[in-house]
Amino acid sequence: MDIHGTHMVRALLIWCIVVTPSARAMNHGHAPSFNYKDALSKAILFFEGQRSGKLPSTQRVKWRDDSALFDGESKKVNLSGGYYDAGDNVKFGWPMAYTVCLLSWAAIEYPRQINSVNQLGYLQSEIRWGSDFILKAHVSSTKLYTQVGDGNRDHDCWERPEDMDTPRTVIEINAHSPGTEVAAESAAALASASIVFKTVDLEYSSKLLKHSKSLFEFADKYRGSYQGSCPFYCSYSGYKDELLWASAWLYKASGDKRYMNYAISNRGWSQAATEFSWDNKFVGAQTLLAKEYFAGKRELEVFKSGADSFVCAVMPKSASVQIRTTPGGLLYTRDGINLQYALSASMVLLAYSNVLVGAVQCGPTKFSPDLIKSFAKSQVDYILGKNPLNMSYMVGYSSKYPTHVHHRGASIDSVYAHPGKVGCKDGYSSYFSSSKPNPNVHVGAIVGGPDSNDGFTDMRSDSSHLEPTTYMNAAFVGSVAAFLGDNGGQEDWLKTPTTNRVDVN
Repeated sequence: MDIHGTHMVRALLIWCIVVTPSARAMNHGHAPSFNYKDALSKAILFFEGQRSGKLPSTQRVKWRDDSALFDGESKKVNLSGGYYDAGDNVKFGWPMAYTVCLLSWAAIEYPRQINSVNQLGYLQSEIRWGSDFILKAHVSSTKLYTQVGDGNRDHDCWERPEDMDTPRTVIEINAHSPGTEVAAESAAALASASIVFKTVDLEYSSKLLKHSKSLFEFADKYRGSYQGSCPFYCSYSGYKDELLWASAWLYKASGDKRYMNYAISNRGWSQAATEFSWDNKFVGAQTLLAKEYFAGKRELEVFKSGADSFVCAVMPKSASVQIRTTPGGLLYTRDGINLQYALSASMVLLAYSNVLVGAVQCGPTKFSPDLIKSFAKSQVDYILGKNPLNMSYMVGYSSKYPTHVHHRGASIDSVYAHPGKVGCKDGYSSYFSSSKPNPNVHVGAIVGGPDSNDGFTDMRSDSSHLEPTTYMNAAFVGSVAAFLGDNGGQEDWLKTPTTNRVDVN
């Protein structure tokens, strides 16, 4: 992810399409109705455009081809496969594991809804693509490969993954150089995925659970904060949240009381959080463990209180609200790819509302499960078009969406259209700086989103607002799936051909 927005100082304003709320007022006369089935299917399809390695014959995103086939060769290990996390060509293990965990959580929480629109098989394929990479990377009980690629060198180039010629540097954690956050997150990912595959492929499910237990033991025994991905993915919340998150998932996957006892013994680690993200898992763990509290395990009350605190921190009209919304109603945590926070909050709010008994008391205001769900739904609907600009922030959904997505592969002619190599700097001069829409429509990609005033500029160089990420899409899958029953996917008026591009104006 281009966190520091390198190469952004370019005179592109004359080419970009600038959209501000004042330029297009929201139509309040008719509340839009959304095709959640279409949105879900496109959100899942997005992951096929992020794949690394040898692509399967079932690949549906046809502008992509095989890439990074020799990853890990320098360490004499096969690290091909997995996902590029965003618009660059690096494989970061920590956000990849978080992505797998969110996708698995969606499949566990809403299997009936997702299966009813024939997307469960596709979702399982995307979970497996990521899980397979984590299994490859976990080469021994005390060694996990956590990154492939040099973030700084990669971000100095604008080239297709199929043309990559930057170093495929491999980073690892081990007993002497630990990284508890990424080891525990990988454990959580494999534990949750093992639940998904328990009734599909028992042998694979057992393998996932075995590796998950080993990773958790490694994470806990050799405690140390992970800094391997810095400056792109640095740990700010520490590793206690990941250990609680992983133990909760391992208990859910195995039923082994040791993992529940671990959470109880370390319940003093729990703390109030105002975000749920690749870095901060406290409210995720609290939500999982609150379910057990409501089932009778009263010693978990601190986790239920943590989940309540998150509700009070993000719900509008809460007496203790800490995260405000934009004038148009979007939860706004921070400017860097803000939709990731709005969507992860929606996903965890929905999961909590599914288990909540009674209501959450925030000062004089009570929030029932229905009120919490309604707010989460407003975030999904905002992204799909119910916003002051009446535009979709999902590429390929509806007739108006971003067309200059900050994504190397999507913004450069595919190898099928342009077989010749596009060099590192050639990509910047010929494609990055082009005023033309991306030649490849990255269907389903959710971009970083609008600013704090609901304004949006469709400018490729603006990575903070135009870059998609895997974990953002994963949280959307876990949010929109909750509402599939609301319309049964019957609304067709928003369906458009996936090749359709309409510039935002």
